[in-house]
Amino acid sequence: MIFFLPLIAAVIGWLLNSLAVTLLFRPYKPVNIGFITLQGLFPKRQTHLANSIGALVAQQFSFEDIKTKMTDPEKIKKIIPLVEAHLDSFLRERLPKAMPVLSMFIGDSIVNQIKTHLVAELDTLFPVLIRQYLDNIEQDLNLEKMIAQKIAGISAAQLETITHNLLSRELKSFKLLGAISGLITGLICMAISLW
Repeated sequence: MIFFLPLIAAVIGWLLNSLAVTLLFRPYKPVNIGFITLQGLFPKRQTHLANSIGALVAQQFSFEDIKTKMTDPEKIKKIIPLVEAHLDSFLRERLPKAMPVLSMFIGDSIVNQIKTHLVAELDTLFPVLIRQYLDNIEQDLNLEKMIAQKIAGISAAQLETITHNLLSRELKSFKLLGAISGLITGLICMAISLW
């Protein structure tokens, strides 16, 4: 019987680590086993975890980085051809239809001059507009609260599925570690008993 001790300890180690993995996510009602109450760690602490992660992301997230990247002159230059094409269409087609009297005075050279001046003005105006727009978003957007609500809205079953998909090999290794540590403990106990 003593020779089965390492095998029994290995099975117990595997079962305990399997139970630990299972108890991380179980959304079910708490289970009472004698004087012990078992409940999933994530469902029990989900609100606290969501608030903590929301605060961490809000601290790490920088609107200033986004503003700098979006108002970069090189980025602005990439959208100027689109603006120029839109202005050309507006000045040549829609403006004369809206104001037929102007069509008598606006020729190609005036359209090109207006377009050149407007594009130059917009080149300096776009960074200011984008920065102001992002300032308004930053004031209206509570990133910490939004992330906390999203995380709090994840069901334990969804989190369990995602975790098993992403960490299946690591979870199997954790269970195997329980079996190996149980086997080693069993071997030590067997050696002590035989000694």
